[in-house]
Amino acid sequence: MAGFGERAYAARQVFEWIHRRGVVDAAAMTNLSARLRASLAEIGLTPGVVVPERVHRSADGTRKIAVRLRDGALIETVLLPAISGPGSAADIDADAAAADDEEDDPSPTPTPRTRVTQCISTQVGCAMGCVFCASGVAGLKRHLGPEEIVAQVLLGRSLLEDTEDLRNVVYMGMGEPLHNYDATARSLKLLTHPDGIGLSTRRVTVSTSGLVPEIGRLGADFGGAVALAISLHAADDSTRSALMPINRRYPLAELKEALRAYPLPKRRRITVEYTLVESRNDDAAEAKKLARLLRSVPVKINLIPMNPIDASPLGPPAGDRVAAFQKVLTDAGYSCFVRRRRGDDVSAACGQLVLIGAKPKVKGFRAAGESAG
Repeated sequence: MAGFGERAYAARQVFEWIHRRGVVDAAAMTNLSARLRASLAEIGLTPGVVVPERVHRSADGTRKIAVRLRDGALIETVLLPAISGPGSAADIDADAAAADDEEDDPSPTPTPRTRVTQCISTQVGCAMGCVFCASGVAGLKRHLGPEEIVAQVLLGRSLLEDTEDLRNVVYMGMGEPLHNYDATARSLKLLTHPDGIGLSTRRVTVSTSGLVPEIGRLGADFGGAVALAISLHAADDSTRSALMPINRRYPLAELKEALRAYPLPKRRRITVEYTLVESRNDDAAEAKKLARLLRSVPVKINLIPMNPIDASPLGPPAGDRVAAFQKVLTDAGYSCFVRRRRGDDVSAACGQLVLIGAKPKVKGFRAAGESAG
């Protein structure tokens, strides 16, 4: 603003127009001077940060948005309207991976509107190589910038229906958020800024496959206010390393200590995400190991029957095995929910977001226990 000969407060006005109101046409920013509006129009406020390529609508109301970036790459983000039903906190959390327990929510929606959770991406592709996830099939192409992460939310908000409110944002799309730490942290500050979108940190969840140093950074930088979700998926190092190569660098003992050290506010819990893969991590013995592992860590557990992906022969267990696994954990005293499958008819379910047009990094997709090569 100084470069335009304007006072500093004009920067806040422009920020509010873009982030709070979603307005990117300088001519519509009516509280700015005519000179400033002309200057902003000249430089352009929307240099094609993200452009919606296509919206895929699921039968259950989920919308998957293919987003084209400035360099032509395509990523995906997902809008998840809450499903009507019993209306319990468990249903909301299991359906949409909501950022916090609804019963502790100090700011309920004042009108009966549909709560929407947006799942956003942080990378083009992914380097983690988890065997049940389509996002990493082609490997990592590049990190997203903070503007590209935030722009997904601005776009998602513009596509809401009149009866919907964007209530939660989850960093659970393509990529490992903490592998792109600086951009993720910057985007968190922008999304929660009171002059912008103004999301409560209670309403934002960052999911990680277990990058231990960055978990510590996130806790220190945000005082534990940002909700944390851990993609765990196994309770012993051998099984987890076969499913998630990152475990070879940060084994379970180190990860558990990082979770215990995370500075959670009172009554808050870490979300443990556990994808159930048939014959790999889904029997009662595995559930008992998981119950023992998580002792002394304040957690709630989301069980996710694996959503099929084209690049892997692996799949979900039968429903009775899912129920038996859940029962072991609830009997052990854990809050444990089975995530309903959302948007799988448009490949928008957990683990199904894919780098469109990319070829697999390796031929085929290795099964658990096979060498990465």
